[in-house]
Amino acid sequence: MFKPLMLAIACLAAVSFSSSGSEAEGIKVKITAAGQIMTATFYDNATTRALVSRFPLTLHMEDLYGREMCYRFPDPLPANETQTSGYEVGDIVYWAPRHSFVIMYKQNNEQIGSLQKVGRIHSGVENFSRTGNTDVTFDVVN
Repeated sequence: MFKPLMLAIACLAAVSFSSSGSEAEGIKVKITAAGQIMTATFYDNATTRALVSRFPLTLHMEDLYGREMCYRFPDPLPANETQTSGYEVGDIVYWAPRHSFVIMYKQNNEQIGSLQKVGRIHSGVENFSRTGNTDVTFDVVN
């Protein structure tokens, strides 16, 4: 009788854990660049809250290194969960040392220090490989 109860608890924990990382949670954001609309989920953290408080927001983002779109804020955003990590295509991150808000659109397997994960674009991120420097607008989806 003890084993089935433990199995049931383990199954419930697995369901709760997997749903906590789902695309259904977080702040839904519409991203518009070069006439293309993408959707993203922004994670709940201090960096995201600081960004979303400025929405709608249009930034002139630079295409850097053939892998990322970048905007450097003049002043730092809060970033209390930075770490050294890799990234996935579609990740939206904040690089604290240069106040850089970044959309990663191509992979090179680099590990980057002082990254704060902000969110993730679900589809269409490949459009950035063709835009060059461009204005990008961010707004909360109601």
